[in-house]
Amino acid sequence: MRFSHILAFAAALPSTLAAYKGFNYGSTGRDQAAFEGEFNAAKNLVGSSFTSARLYTMIQDGTTNTPISAIPAAINTGTTLLLGLWASAGDAQFANEIAALNAAIAQYGTAFTDLIAGISVGSEDIYRITPIGVENNSGAGAGPDVLINYIGQVRSAIAGTAVDGKPVGHVDTYNDWTNSSQNALISACDFLGVDAYPYYETTKENSIANANATFWDDYEVTVAVSQGKPVWITETGWPVSGATSGQAVASIDNAKAYYDDVACHAFASDINTWWYILQDTGADPSFGLVGAGTPPPTTPLYSLAC
Repeated sequence: MRFSHILAFAAALPSTLAAYKGFNYGSTGRDQAAFEGEFNAAKNLVGSSFTSARLYTMIQDGTTNTPISAIPAAINTGTTLLLGLWASAGDAQFANEIAALNAAIAQYGTAFTDLIAGISVGSEDIYRITPIGVENNSGAGAGPDVLINYIGQVRSAIAGTAVDGKPVGHVDTYNDWTNSSQNALISACDFLGVDAYPYYETTKENSIANANATFWDDYEVTVAVSQGKPVWITETGWPVSGATSGQAVASIDNAKAYYDDVACHAFASDINTWWYILQDTGADPSFGLVGAGTPPPTTPLYSLAC
């Protein structure tokens, strides 16, 4: 896909927000200090500042429904939040997610709610119940009817609060969005979050030479089915180390090339983007933009200049 086409798609999309630029952040083992260290490192990266965070859950690790400590960390660091409510663990657990959201609104007030970029109900839930998701042992998922119900629950929960009117949507893989069985879910969303990784798309010619075209083709087909809803880039990246996947070679040089082709174009097109990932020390493959350190270092493994 040519960059001029990317700009045309971005210009055609309705948006209620200025573009956000951030990373994805897990919750396991993290306390407020850990989140603050990561958020500050992201803000102060040499060459580019990332000031938004995408979360997967509202619940603090190890608790039933205590609000995640990323929230006070975001308040202290001025980091905007794409909130996530985990939607693949059943109704009782989703009720805990909503309880944590309600508690956070009550506890932190507008210091929190002013930072909200949007609310994602679930993440790749549909992908995990597709044949390829099952084959890859991706874990429990949820179907579109469940997600539509949960989106309605979130809208009811935030009605009349300072969060009322914030965009509520869902995140899934591009090939699940393009399945016509998701049309009702798309209708229920204010935005679509798309996750796309050419590195893993081994049914295609997926060398780094084709990665730029593959990613933007994935984005384009999602836009085509979006019913005019904004399409946000919620996960993508290229590993700096790890096994070769099809024709995709994990390396710092290739991660840099992918960043130049995808991230820089997304930023220039004012597309809300949450990159994967600031730091994932010890992961294989590793997508971490920075190496080991607590807090994370602020010098990236490759230049972030666009």
